[in-house]
Amino acid sequence: GVDHKRAAAPPPPPGLGFRPKKPSAVATKLKRSSHMSNLYTRVKGKVEGSSKPSRPERKPRFGAAAAAAGGGKQGMADALAEISKRSVYFQQIEEDVKKYAGAVKEVKIAISSFKTSDKAELIKFNKYVESHLEKLTDENQVLVRFEDFPHKKLEALRMAAALYTKLDTIANTLKNWPIVSPVAQLLDKADQYLSKIKLQLDALERTKDQDTKELLSQNITFDFSVLTRIKELMVDLSSNCMDLALKEKRENRDGKKKNNNGSAKMLWRAFQFGFRVYKFAGGHDDRADKLIREVAQEIETEN
Repeated sequence: GVDHKRAAAPPPPPGLGFRPKKPSAVATKLKRSSHMSNLYTRVKGKVEGSSKPSRPERKPRFGAAAAAAGGGKQGMADALAEISKRSVYFQQIEEDVKKYAGAVKEVKIAISSFKTSDKAELIKFNKYVESHLEKLTDENQVLVRFEDFPHKKLEALRMAAALYTKLDTIANTLKNWPIVSPVAQLLDKADQYLSKIKLQLDALERTKDQDTKELLSQNITFDFSVLTRIKELMVDLSSNCMDLALKEKRENRDGKKKNNNGSAKMLWRAFQFGFRVYKFAGGHDDRADKLIREVAQEIETEN
């Protein structure tokens, strides 16, 4: 059974020559971590006031202790057992500090001196950085041990890489959009996608100047020309939709299909989408301008 009197004293971390009969060694061991005193206070607070489930993951919370709230001595025993687990966790962090010191210092110097206005170079460099940092048990806990680590520069690097990846994904999606009949389904999907990216790009337009300034302060020049490219590609997609609507209309008129009402309705939808894209992109190219006029004429001359 559990000896509740002994459970009241913090147990030592498992392993590392642990001997239960020498509690003095426990206190010494716990004091070696600058985080333990703060950790104990936090665990105590969790025991008294929270009830989140235990999550012994990469960044564990003190859930087991919290779940024991109101459990008296057993609750405190559970809390202290959790501290024991955490002490092992912090030992792992100390090991990482030693094991990866060379790699972290190399990354620290590389990030500090990194300067670019080239997208491909930035994404390649970010992959190099992440390939080292992903090995750490707890990145924040390890990096804080290295004096003058460029945390803000790392954050800026990640932000720029994520933004480039996101915008490239949108551009590639539009560029490779399959143009297939029926136009009704094509318009449904294209219209939904425009709604989705419009929210994202509108938000980005609002913060673009501030983002540019923050990235520049970290020697990263972000190329926002991809936003213009996205607008051009969206205009291409709307042109393809209008073109397909016109083709389906001609097929209905010239062929045996008798669905003039349906094709007329699709022309109107294609026109609306073309106009919506015009407002989104801030203009049309020659092809889109020609097609939207053609669609308008078809609608206006419809019997």
